[in-house]
Amino acid sequence: MNNNTYKILISACLLGERVRYDAKQKKIDDPLIERWHSQGLLLPVCPEVLGGLTTPRPAAEIQINGSVKTNQDTDVTEAFQRGAEKTLALALKQQIKIVILTERSPSCGSSSIYDGNFSRTIIDGQGVTTKLLRDNGILVFNQFQLEQVQAQLDLL
Repeated sequence: MNNNTYKILISACLLGERVRYDAKQKKIDDPLIERWHSQGLLLPVCPEVLGGLTTPRPAAEIQINGSVKTNQDTDVTEAFQRGAEKTLALALKQQIKIVILTERSPSCGSSSIYDGNFSRTIIDGQGVTTKLLRDNGILVFNQFQLEQVQAQLDLL
């Protein structure tokens, strides 16, 4: 596949969009991101916004039973699932094989998430969107794995 026609789905917050739960920026400055952006390869997405959640919104974490609840004890599992499904539909429609999502997010975490107790304790795990994408054969990386993303692009 020609890299000029390939798109990488990326968490919109990593490009500086204020879609995080706290509406703060989480933009990453990296030469690879800048190059992919200038080549038109990046397609920003926020699964939580796609799922219907507002910005700002209460912090949420995956619970031990798999549900997603806010720090105000509101169950937002359906919104997270809906956002994951819409993200998957977008990835499939665009024939995207590689995704870069924000680590530790209850939607996007690829190897670590918070423990569900709002104690800022990090555990091994993956977010709702990451799990659905991976279950459908899409490679998911986090913002700390950009070199691995480039290695995968080089294989295409």
